[in-house]
Amino acid sequence: MEHRTFPSPSPGTATVGSGQSAPEPGRTASGIPPRTPPRTLRARRRRPAVLAMAVAMVAAGGLGGAVLYNSTGQRIAVLALARDVPKGQAISAEDLVVARIASDPVLRPLGAQERTKAVGLRATGDLRRGALLVKADLTDDPLVEAGQTVVGVATKRTQLPATRLQPGDRVLVVSTPDSGQGGSTVRTPETLAVRVVAVGKADTDGSVVIDVAVAPADGTRLAAWVATGKLQIILAPRAGTAAAAPTPPPTPAPSGSVA
Repeated sequence: MEHRTFPSPSPGTATVGSGQSAPEPGRTASGIPPRTPPRTLRARRRRPAVLAMAVAMVAAGGLGGAVLYNSTGQRIAVLALARDVPKGQAISAEDLVVARIASDPVLRPLGAQERTKAVGLRATGDLRRGALLVKADLTDDPLVEAGQTVVGVATKRTQLPATRLQPGDRVLVVSTPDSGQGGSTVRTPETLAVRVVAVGKADTDGSVVIDVAVAPADGTRLAAWVATGKLQIILAPRAGTAAAAPTPPPTPAPSGSVA
């Protein structure tokens, strides 16, 4: 009788009916452990999902910004000054530029669609470059009314006020003739209220020619004053600024009277 000796199975193995040992857990039939994908490969597999999430977050942020922009105010096209415009000068198309600002009920500038209406109107004050144009900045009041004539008044520096005259200013032309023989004749100087139409450039000696609008009957008289050179120009008082009459001192009560 033949006796055979078989090796005892190692721990963790099981005997199969064919005489082969069952592979250990975590090992293949050949005894080689299964290959696990590296962590970098798994990270690469998750990267498209991360990118998609980032794109979605950026799109949501842009949409939120657009909503916030629309909620804070719409951009509107308005008129602004492209350069300085002095008081009294007519507005030209080159003086205006279109600007876009956020809509604000406090600001009421002229809209870009009113550009044609603004051209030709005069500035009521000195307008600065970059400022928004509002209705109060313009006037359609003509410098020369119907029937008036324009007279050029040549003046020296000492015949003008220190304040620079501008178109639209109302001034008084005062005739200052020589006094009578020996200086004994004194008479009230004649005055003529006129309106400044244009101011020429000053010469090297400070003299300047000012165009003023007057009635036809006063035009010849003013021209005669200009020919003599004996005149003075002063600013006319503004409405509501006339000097109040001085209050007379109180009359003393008669002696012995009771207050």
